[in-house]
Order: sequence, then structure tokens, then C-alpha cells
Amino acid sequence: MNDSILTPERFEQILPLATAWAEEQEKHILASGVPLTSSQIADARVRRRDPSGAGPPFCYVPSIPTPEHPVLRAAGEAARLISPYTAGLTLRYGIFIRNDQSNDRRLIAHELVHTGQYERRGSVLEFLRQYLHECLTIGYPAAPMEQEAIIVSERLLRPAK
Repeated sequence: MNDSILTPERFEQILPLATAWAEEQEKHILASGVPLTSSQIADARVRRRDPSGAGPPFCYVPSIPTPEHPVLRAAGEAARLISPYTAGLTLRYGIFIRNDQSNDRRLIAHELVHTGQYERRGSVLEFLRQYLHECLTIGYPAAPMEQEAIIVSERLLRPAK
């Protein structure tokens, strides 16, 4: 997305829309999602020091939902954050996983890393402020938060020496 379309001021205007959408989707997942399996709970150690809880629920979907708000949808498409190829999307304590990716351990671990990032940022707003800024200025998947999720999930899957 070029600067003429998304200035820093415009980004700050869009951020509350993105936060509201993310929180709405999180509520949907929390109400209708399925809990982690025992092996996924073990993998949840990638997201927090004490993964003993049930962890965030997953909502398996044919495709990752996109925002209906036209400005938000356009920003997401321009940043290439949600597309028909998106396999998973974490919205704090709720995670969308595309049906055909439901057994992808790396993807699930990757999304759990994002849950930990939400926890460290303290709120949906602060996570999105940093994550979206990185994706828009550095690019996805080179953004540091995305790289952290890639590296940590790959490390989890490496065979023990």
C-alpha cells in the first residue's frame, strides 16, 4: 500500500476498525471454536511460559473471513494480510484455521506464537498497531513479528538432537 493511500494519520484512523473487527471475530471463535488437543496443548509452550490451560480455541473454516468494512477490506488486501491463500489467522485467544490445514502442526504452532505476541503487547489494539505497521512498512513475511512466529514454529518441529 503506498503512502498516498495509507498515511500514518490514515493508519491511526483504520486501527480502531481493525481492532473492533478482530475483537468481534475473537468472540465468535471463543463461542464456537474447538479446544486444543493434548498434543496441541504441549505445542502451546511456544506461546507462553505456562501452557497448562486449554489454550485458545480453533475455528476451522473453508476460508479465512475478511472484514466487510470496505476500507478495512481494501487495507487488508493491499497489505496482503488476508487472501484466499491465508491458512490461519490469530485474533488474540481465537484462531481461524482453514479446513484443509487442520493437521498442519507448523501452522498451528505459528498461530500460537501470535497468541503469545498478543499477550506480550497487552491488547488487541497494541498487537495490531505493531504487527500491521511492520507488515505495511517492512512487508509480510519479513516483518519481525512474523519472522518470530516462523522461526519459533520451525524450531518446535526440529528433531531433538
